[in-house]
Amino acid sequence: MISCPKTLKVIALSCLLLLVACSQKRPVLYPNYHLQQVGDETAQTEIDECIRLAKEYGTSSNSSGKVAKSTAGGGAVGAAGGAASGAVFGSVGRGAAAGAAGGAAVGCLHGLFRSREPDPVHRQFVERCLRDKGYEPIGWK
Repeated sequence: MISCPKTLKVIALSCLLLLVACSQKRPVLYPNYHLQQVGDETAQTEIDECIRLAKEYGTSSNSSGKVAKSTAGGGAVGAAGGAASGAVFGSVGRGAAAGAAGGAAVGCLHGLFRSREPDPVHRQFVERCLRDKGYEPIGWK
């Protein structure tokens, strides 16, 4: 049983970050005549269809490589900074390890939030599909 309030806060914060990071952005449509005629429910179904078509034709809806790249970059920067401070304070190895761990954690969080952005090719495909159906995509949210 977890009784430490600090541990509960960490678990709750981790869950919240995962929920935010995993939610995918979707197109936002301008309320033109076509959207008003078909309604939101039909429009959402057609957005889903365009997303499915985009995936079927080889586009990726997310940029999962961004997370790994950002984590590795953060780890490298953290290791360099940690090694430098370790050299000043006496333990290069320990400083590099601590810096790498901290940098990787920050890089991972940064990558998780950036990965919510759809891949540019996927985004263009979905927007083109929606325009062909009579909608006017104005952004992603």
